[in-house]
Amino acid sequence: MLQLDLIHEFLDKKVIAVVGVSRNGDLPANHIYQKFKQLGYETYQVNPNSEEIDGDKCYPDLGGLPSKAEAVLLGGRPEVSSTTIDECGELDIPIVWMHKGFGQGSYSEEAVEKCNKAGIKAIVNGCPLMFLGKVDPFHKVLRWFKKF
Repeated sequence: MLQLDLIHEFLDKKVIAVVGVSRNGDLPANHIYQKFKQLGYETYQVNPNSEEIDGDKCYPDLGGLPSKAEAVLLGGRPEVSSTTIDECGELDIPIVWMHKGFGQGSYSEEAVEKCNKAGIKAIVNGCPLMFLGKVDPFHKVLRWFKKF
């Protein structure tokens, strides 16, 4: 599914929250968080079970961020995506990206339905690393495979 207009809209935002970062480290959400941070985005990591991950403050929810998120990357389990969409609706966050490489990723049909009802734009496939900065070979192949 081509969603290039939404992808560009998402990446044009300056304040991005990444939900689903893990203290266990080597997960997509952690890599995405680091890439946004490296490229100068005002980026916040969200995980209710950690106060700090990799030396950066971690927030329990979107409402606790020091700045309002303009966009949210969902990088955790699908069952968390639906709850996070409720929070996005309450906070009037206009756009989310449900990370999905291979497999289900953070995608949830229930979360998509909630986005539609709340007027939240949703990117439901792919990974921001397919578009950010110098794209590594794996994400170039993934971008081609997903037909972006």
